[in-house]
Amino acid sequence: MNEDVPSGRAGPDPLGESPGAAVGPGAGVPSPCTSVCRMSATTGWCEGCFRTIDEIIAWSKMADDGKRRVWQLLPARRQAAGPAQLKKGC
Repeated sequence: MNEDVPSGRAGPDPLGESPGAAVGPGAGVPSPCTSVCRMSATTGWCEGCFRTIDEIIAWSKMADDGKRRVWQLLPARRQAAGPAQLKKGC
């Protein structure tokens, strides 16, 4: 489930940057996908990008405002997942 990484983006560092920070204006909001596509039975989030399956499915059709809202949720989810989850996803 790896969406294309927009050109001009150095590579996936989805949780360490603000959405769109590494792409030019009008390029859209980049996907937080890290190519670690495993869903956690405990949290219901992807172990790589911390999105729900519904967010992953809807991403390509989601408006940029919706994508930014998802990005805003990710740091809290990552923290809630804890260190053991982070080791799996990285």
